[in-house]
Amino acid sequence: MPKLAEHYDRRQYYAEVKNTYPRISEVRPLSTYGRSELEYKSVQAVKSRQLQANKKKVKRNNILHKIISTAFFTMIACCVLPLGFHRVTMSLLHGSPYPEIKMDYHNLRFPTTDYLSNDLIFNQRYLTGAEEKKPQMQKISETYRMGDLENSLKNLMAQYPSVKPSIYVWQYETEKFADIDASEIFSAASIIKIPILIDLFKSIEAKQLSLEDTMTLTDYYRAEGSGSLQFKAENSIWSIDDLARLMITESDNSSTNMIMSKLGSMTDVNSSIRSCGLKDTYVQTWLPDLSGNNHTTARDLGTMLYNIDNNPNFLDISSREKIFDYMGHVHNNRLIQAGLGPGALFMHKTGDIGKMLGDAGIVFAPNGTKYIVVILANRPHNSVLGKDFIVKASEIIYNYMVR
Repeated sequence: MPKLAEHYDRRQYYAEVKNTYPRISEVRPLSTYGRSELEYKSVQAVKSRQLQANKKKVKRNNILHKIISTAFFTMIACCVLPLGFHRVTMSLLHGSPYPEIKMDYHNLRFPTTDYLSNDLIFNQRYLTGAEEKKPQMQKISETYRMGDLENSLKNLMAQYPSVKPSIYVWQYETEKFADIDASEIFSAASIIKIPILIDLFKSIEAKQLSLEDTMTLTDYYRAEGSGSLQFKAENSIWSIDDLARLMITESDNSSTNMIMSKLGSMTDVNSSIRSCGLKDTYVQTWLPDLSGNNHTTARDLGTMLYNIDNNPNFLDISSREKIFDYMGHVHNNRLIQAGLGPGALFMHKTGDIGKMLGDAGIVFAPNGTKYIVVILANRPHNSVLGKDFIVKASEIIYNYMVR
């Protein structure tokens, strides 16, 4: 190594310099330089006395805090604990002194189940999630998005800024699909009658009831809005078949409520929907649901239609034929059906409340093309723009499919 490098060897250099550093006790703050040693020591003595005074003050405060804490917990021990022992512990050991008063522990643990429940187990309401491991419904098999169709629909949407739609289209032959906010939750209106119809036929196949069973119309079931049953005679007898047909073809609200009551209320319908694996469809209100509390999505409705028509393990052939018979004779033909070409067949269900208008079904075109189409449209209250949008969107979809 060159001598110059040896002279500045790091180990040797730092060993020499280290001994020149002042000890920590000898270091003075920069602000004290310029003062005499006597002045500096007097300042340090004053600071030391102040520190000792602060320590004594903290010690006195700690003693005061301990006295207050001891008094507080003593008061709790003398007043609160005996009261709790008498009212809680003694009642657990020896029973309540008021045996006529019963505690509903289930509602105490689950306070929201009275209005959020979707299942009934041992006569207790529960909120259960959708079946994901083994759902009764199959997911729709999808290949490619129909991007050019989606662009055409988005151009139409730009012409109707006050209408907020959700659209799902699926073609049988190619399994191509179009999805415009199809997973967004919308008010279901009367389209909620599709899952109610499905639950009815699942119950029929389970031998829980039959289409020949009858029910008596009373004022309890009468509901305003769509349908003619509300005007029929008191105590008139109706078969389940007649009620189901009115529910779909006329969108009758009174018959819908009668069927739901026969099935086991909204709880049974929601339980059936969850067993199908659908997460975003549920019933919260008896019909008519003018406030839009019953919800669904365009994708959920497309999944229902797909399984009704294309899943032989979901429903028997007789159930499917009956459902198609009902849905093939819906009176309202002013929405998607109004945009179809001549000779096209449409099996569907519509929904109409002030803020939402919708239609969902299966189209059979004369050239053999078959597709599922669901259009839900939020609109200004009762605005005709919602209807105009759905008709024009249906026309665009139909022309794209049969081209």
